[in-house]
Amino acid sequence: EAVRAVAAGERYVHPALGARLVAAETEERKRAESDPLSEREREVLRLLALGHTNQEIAALLYISVRTAETHRAHIMQKLSLSSRAELVRYALDHGLIEG
Repeated sequence: EAVRAVAAGERYVHPALGARLVAAETEERKRAESDPLSEREREVLRLLALGHTNQEIAALLYISVRTAETHRAHIMQKLSLSSRAELVRYALDHGLIEG
């Protein structure tokens, strides 16, 4: 079946693999809806909550200080937070750091 489909110029995905891909996409979509932050933003948030400066975060993640600052601004905006204390509280509440 697979060989015939490919020989005819069609794409073939095994049904079991197709089901796994759909399940993975559904799971990722659910996670994205419940958590507005990207993986990198969660990483930056965790480091901020642990007390690291933008300069330290930049060095740890091999990014520029400006990029670290931009991540921080996006995090604050997405989560409607206005202080470092609120960042720490969010990180604690969402299991990004231990209290």
